[in-house]
Amino acid sequence: MTLLRHITNCLPLLCGLANPCFAETLELQPDSPQVNEAKELIVEHIDPIAVDPQLTLPQVLERTMEKYPDRLINEALVRQADALQVRGDSWFAGSHALALDYSDDRAGSDKGAREAGAAVEFTVWNWGQRSAAQDVAEQAHVAADKQSKAVRLEVARLLREALWDMALAENRVQLARNNLAISEQLLRKVERRVELGDLPRADLLLAESDNLQNQTILTQAEAEVMHTRKSYASLTQTTSVPADYREQLSDIQTIQADHPLLEAANAFVAGKQAMIEWANTTDTVNQPKVIVGAKDTRDQRGSSDMQSVNVGVVIPFGHSTYDAPEIAAAHLELNQALAQREHLQRLLEKSLHEAEHSLEVNRKELVIAQKMKEIAEQHLKMMQISFESGEINLLDLLKTQARSLEAVRNAQEQEVKLQRNVALYNQAVGVLP
Repeated sequence: MTLLRHITNCLPLLCGLANPCFAETLELQPDSPQVNEAKELIVEHIDPIAVDPQLTLPQVLERTMEKYPDRLINEALVRQADALQVRGDSWFAGSHALALDYSDDRAGSDKGAREAGAAVEFTVWNWGQRSAAQDVAEQAHVAADKQSKAVRLEVARLLREALWDMALAENRVQLARNNLAISEQLLRKVERRVELGDLPRADLLLAESDNLQNQTILTQAEAEVMHTRKSYASLTQTTSVPADYREQLSDIQTIQADHPLLEAANAFVAGKQAMIEWANTTDTVNQPKVIVGAKDTRDQRGSSDMQSVNVGVVIPFGHSTYDAPEIAAAHLELNQALAQREHLQRLLEKSLHEAEHSLEVNRKELVIAQKMKEIAEQHLKMMQISFESGEINLLDLLKTQARSLEAVRNAQEQEVKLQRNVALYNQAVGVLP
């Protein structure tokens, strides 16, 4: 890993992504954002992207989070946690009730006996129920915070993929333009030699076909660039791209307990455990109540009124049969959360293994691709000289040229892929940009 990290940090990235050639490829002038680029493109459809040298990858992530749809869910989770906190901090377990009653054995007259009363009913907590409610609220706050960090990591994944997909597409466009330029140069040479009678007209048709094929490849590459630009703009809601978004390879080599996704899963499990305690202390049929009331009574006409005060307590019992389904449902949700956490742990470990393997393979492929590129370039020069001297025919030259250009493309793409795999490794271990 030390050698890999050294190579990763030292390798120059094709098209810059931090160097001028990449900026020139993407950057659009503010006063005419599409004119200059349109002159270089075969297709007319343009999705403009501007490189901002002052913009950093963490800033793009922060701006994307501000507009990402899941922010609404995070806000709702915070509001829910606040509401649970208000409930847990209350001195009463539910709403209050006011009861008024009046009775008269001779309604409409001032004769006979009458009775008037008023009572206030307070819902109180079961033993341990208030602390359970406060624990549910606390775990809800923790879960909301951890879920927000998990969403941020997910947005970071989407952002990394969008940026490096765009970088690969831009790289392929540049290569396609270079290939087309080489093809056009060869076509002009063949045209002159056909006019001079050195080559048959069949070679001209072959060169024209090769040129048209390269135009097709460039058209497809340009379309892919526009697709990746649109994906980036749709995700970030901006057309500004950082000039340099390469990352340093993280030193973390295992899935640690503070991985944002694991922390979110642990918070979810803790919340379900708190809900079990809440279900055990909550009476789904009735809550204990305290009743405080007063009565005013007159037995018969002319007698004086008598006032009295009464205090009562309602204590439910025998509710375990009715609460059992709620408790069982809480246990089911806890076990589901535990199972999801185990699945997540395995998935994260698998993703890390794949990221490590991709880096190792990418490193070796890059070394081989660079050697093949050097050999292919030398071979192409030799074949071009041989063609000029008439030692080989055009078909042999085109075959060699295709293999050589493919070797160049592969070497340059491996450099970009190495930087992308560094970002994906950091993603796997839960490191934010």
